[in-house]
Amino acid sequence: MNNAIFVFEYPENEPVKTYSPGTPERKSLQSELDRLSSEVIDIPLIIGGKEVRTGNTEAVRMPHDHGHIIGNYHKAGPQEVKLAIDAAMKAHREWESFSYVERVSVSLRIAELIAKKHRATLNAATMLGQSKNAYQAEIDAACETVDFLRFNAHYISDIYNEQPHSDPGFINRIEYRPLEGFIFSLTPFNFTAIASNLNMSPVLMGNTALWKPATNSIMSNYVLMQIFKEAGMPDGVINFIPGTGSVVGNAIFSDHNFAGLHFTGSNITFNRLWQSVAQNLPNYKSYPKIVGETGGKDFIVVHNSAHADEVATAIVRGSFEYQGQKCSAASRAYIPKSLWPSVREKVGDMLSQITVGDVREFSNFMNAVIDEASFDNIMGYIEKARHSPDTKVIFGGKGDKTKGYFIEPTIILTEDPHFVTMEEEIFGPVLTVFVYDDKNWEETLKLVDETSPYALTGAIFAHDRMVLDKASKTLKYAAGNLYFNDKPTGAVVGQQPFGGSRQSGTNDKAGSHLNLIRWTSPRTIKETLLPPTDFKYPFMKGDRCH
Repeated sequence: MNNAIFVFEYPENEPVKTYSPGTPERKSLQSELDRLSSEVIDIPLIIGGKEVRTGNTEAVRMPHDHGHIIGNYHKAGPQEVKLAIDAAMKAHREWESFSYVERVSVSLRIAELIAKKHRATLNAATMLGQSKNAYQAEIDAACETVDFLRFNAHYISDIYNEQPHSDPGFINRIEYRPLEGFIFSLTPFNFTAIASNLNMSPVLMGNTALWKPATNSIMSNYVLMQIFKEAGMPDGVINFIPGTGSVVGNAIFSDHNFAGLHFTGSNITFNRLWQSVAQNLPNYKSYPKIVGETGGKDFIVVHNSAHADEVATAIVRGSFEYQGQKCSAASRAYIPKSLWPSVREKVGDMLSQITVGDVREFSNFMNAVIDEASFDNIMGYIEKARHSPDTKVIFGGKGDKTKGYFIEPTIILTEDPHFVTMEEEIFGPVLTVFVYDDKNWEETLKLVDETSPYALTGAIFAHDRMVLDKASKTLKYAAGNLYFNDKPTGAVVGQQPFGGSRQSGTNDKAGSHLNLIRWTSPRTIKETLLPPTDFKYPFMKGDRCH
């Protein structure tokens, strides 16, 4: 019997490998890229630990070479979803009764397997299936995934050790129960780490999950599922059910045991899911927990005390890394007239050095957007800018989907701060710039705050401390993650807990204890050591009359 009081100490972040020429990690990664590129993998559902093949399949294609099929995945129907629910509910009874030390041990084994044994495979699958370059795959699939697992092991120790005060004669305690039912994890294409964490956070707290991965991240997500199993995750704790969203969702939201949704994706989808939950409320055993991170219209706002070279670097990295397909990517910038000529020149020089192409060519800074629908949507916004009298495409603007879904890093200059590309999420390599009069700094901050319904990330560039302080206060609710003199992307687990409010989500801060606590249903227990034997209270004793 394990009766030790065990605390998992604060970890270090996983070191990022360089993949420089001649390094062993580069050689290993290239080998896995070659291997996975030469195979066509059959990807089944995994329900209750068993592989399930429905025969209803769809191809997995590389976005940068969309004629190249690297896998075929089976799609779940209502019958398979019901089997997965049954498997999750069966596993729940045993999994939630495990000591949290046992659950953490599985989680940390997953982290070790990724960091040491399967790093190259997971990174290669992310590169090929999601069109990420080696560095973007490394900081996501390897490092951030490992960080989530290790830091959550520490955070659960903090949560379980938070207990109420007990007066003499009484013992008070809180039990952190999992939710009564199963969790639906609906994960996005753009971050392998998010796919892992949306499952592993609830699972660490004793819950079981049904996982519907995004269709464009099936390859890396299947690798993750295999690693979970290798680490000793009991059958049925996580059930892997790729498929059509409406088919899977309808079966899940109508089930009596649905207990929670863990989501990252579009604002429109999240709103629709929330409405589905609301319509089914009378059918549920408990009110479901809904945790979601959705879209962003992330900003860079620049004061004239900023340095042009710092601003230019933040624009290029913050807007165009991973083709702008990060919820945190900069997509609107507000720059003072006094700095704009210098910023424009420096940005143009950097963009002239960027190449766009296949992930297997390591010199490419950018690769393909995720699919044809995304390509067409992004190019549609660029065309609107090209034909508007209020805007001008000053850098990039071209796209080619002949072989891969490639779009140049694009910057639009607008005279209208409410032009559509300043307000709507594009999710691609497009930044729109509004140049303002230096004297209108405060008005510009108000414009930044009121332009977008989103509030995910933002960056303020200024070297005047009073300016930074005042701008931060003005933009208090404009971003859940705010950066001073840095790009608005690249949140690190344990350092910048991530999430936004307004229409960007429920702001439950992935990468901190705040997310984990959402997956518990606490129970308070009071024990009286010497129970009273008389119902009367002291105040009831009468005074003598004299």
